[in-house]
Parts: sequence; structure tokens; C-alpha cells
Amino acid sequence: MVTCQLSTENTSKDYMNSHIFSGHNLDVSKHLRSEKVQELIDYCDKSGKNCEAVNIGRAAFRTSVNFLSNTIFSKDLTDPFSDSDKEFKDLVWNIMVEAGKPNLVDYFPFLRKIDPQGRRRRMTNHFTKVLQLMSGLIDERLNERKMGKHTNGDVLDSLLNICPQEIDRNHIEHLFLDMFVAGSDTTSNTLEWAMAELLKNPHTLEKAQEELAQVIGRGKLIDEADVAKLSYLRCVVKETFRIHPPAPFLIPRKAVEDVEFCGYISPKDSQVLVNIWAIGHDSSLWEDPLDFKPERFWESDIDVRGQDFELIPFGAGRRICPGLPLAIKMVPVTLGSILNTFNWKLQGGIAPNDLDMEEKFGITLAKAQPLLAIPVPL
Repeated sequence: MVTCQLSTENTSKDYMNSHIFSGHNLDVSKHLRSEKVQELIDYCDKSGKNCEAVNIGRAAFRTSVNFLSNTIFSKDLTDPFSDSDKEFKDLVWNIMVEAGKPNLVDYFPFLRKIDPQGRRRRMTNHFTKVLQLMSGLIDERLNERKMGKHTNGDVLDSLLNICPQEIDRNHIEHLFLDMFVAGSDTTSNTLEWAMAELLKNPHTLEKAQEELAQVIGRGKLIDEADVAKLSYLRCVVKETFRIHPPAPFLIPRKAVEDVEFCGYISPKDSQVLVNIWAIGHDSSLWEDPLDFKPERFWESDIDVRGQDFELIPFGAGRRICPGLPLAIKMVPVTLGSILNTFNWKLQGGIAPNDLDMEEKFGITLAKAQPLLAIPVPL
């Protein structure tokens, strides 16, 4: 018997694992990912022919958002050929910033009702705007179904079919909010950081493009099946996750009982934060940790799937990110495709060594200054 009771974190994660990010469903939606990558390439091609710089992070954000929105709602939420996503991207980033700020209430719970920093008020405002968007899209679908006009078997239809009489609208809206906030900014930030590191290190960029030319052929899009043959590209992605993890702190844990670990006591109910940014920059684990060296993974079996604790950008264990199977498909395919179809140069003739690599911390890790680069058609 299928139940509509999707009110706990574990149930939501189970649903995402079985209905959205399972191997079968990702195979079924492969054509959507290919379409969105092609739209990104077309946008870059148009910009390159006009000698205009591409805001890499924003373009990648549109690609991520539209893939998610097509998977869930069978429609684009942003125009793939314009900067129409700015308001939505700013909204997502504001949520990330607020979530990543120190909160006095965590240290002094009696201040919760007062909200001295105004954090709860701002977060409520941001969440309300996203939830209104999700609610409007659900209402639109319900009206279409009443009129017999909708036949797509997307995620929203799947949820509505589970319990059409007792659907928990509140939970569905929050589930979609989590997916868009967690799945759009993290992927686009990773792609932006990867491109920034490659443009800052021309020799590394050249090696990545040489591999693509030899294995795939210059000017072609990357198929997901090709990634297994692109060893250096996979090393570039791993090194990006190491030095620029999507979320510098993993989702907080709570100690359910007093725990002693490495001589330290974590009292019951204390919040535990795992600093994966610090792990990735630890000189006792990584040689020259501040240098971008994909070659460090050539002879290494270290992977990002939660088994090697030196590199856990998606977390590990029962609370590992459910979107991991999608991310490890989208990131290398998108990155490889834009590398293989264009040559790139920094806007304004900036020398690689002068590229600003300052980080901007929220709950995710973004570039302080957007990466602007001009795609040069082959």
C-alpha cells in the first residue's frame, strides 16, 4: 500500500532516491539533460559570435534550474537564452547566505522569539516567494488534469497520482523547494569554479581539451557514456570538489547521546558541523592543498561517493546527498561539452594569474566575483 504520509526527512529522501534519482529514472530523463546542455552550448555560441562574455555561473544556473523544472514540471522556469533568471538566482543565493550565517539563537535559545538578527524574518520572506512559485505551478497542473489536458509522466504527476484524494500540498511544495535550492546553486557553483580554475591554469585546460579531442573528437557534445573514458576530466571534477566543495559545511548533525571522539566530548543534543572545506585544504591529507592539481587523482582510488572521508562533498552515510547520482552525471557532461565546443578567453584580456578567485561563503561556496569569459567558436 502506498501512503501519502511524506512528512519526515527520511521519507522525502526515500522518495527522491526511488522516484527521481534512481538509476532507471535518470536513464529515462537523459534526453532532458542532453537538451539543456545543448541549449547552454547554443547560448554560448550566440554570445561568442557577438563577441560577448558569458557569465558562466549564471548560464550554468539556468541550465540546472531548467533541467530540474523539466524533470518536475515539464517546463522551463527561465529563458535559456537570456538573463531572466536573475531574480530567482538572487533569491536562492539569499537563502544560502542566511542559512550559512552564524545565528545567535543557536547559542542562546531563549532569544528565539525575539529573532534579534532578523534572520527568521528574512528567511520566511525568501521561502514564501519560492513556495508561492511552487504552489502556482501545482495549481496550474491540477487545473490541467481536471480538464484532461495534461499527460506528462513527470515528478509532479507521480506525486499527484500517489494519493489524489489526500495530497499533502504543504509537503510537496517544501520538497520541491528543497530540490531547487539544493540542486541549482550547488551544481552551477561547481561548474563556475571548475571553469575558473581551468582558465587560471591554461596548461591544465589544454590537457583537458587534448583528452576530449582524442577521445570524443573536437567540437562534439559529451555523452554520459563518454565520461568513463575521460580520465583527466574526471580528475578535474574531483579536484574542483576538493578545493571548492559545493557546501563548505555539511548539513548539521545532532548528537543523540554523549559521544567521545578523538579525546573530545560531544554532549547529547549538541549540533555537529563537518567542515569539508578544511578537510580539502588539510596539508596532512593533501600535498600542496592550495594548488589546483587534477593529476593528484591519476593513480588514486579516492572517489566522491562517501566512502573516502578525505573527499566527501556530498556527505556520507544515511544523510548523504540524494542528488549525488544526478550531480556526477551533470557536472562532467556539462563541463566537458563547453570545453570541447569552444576555446575560452577571459573578458577584458585579464591574464590568468590575475583572475579573482576570492570565495563568497553562504551555506554554499560561490565566487565573490562572477566568472566572465568569451567563448571562441572553433
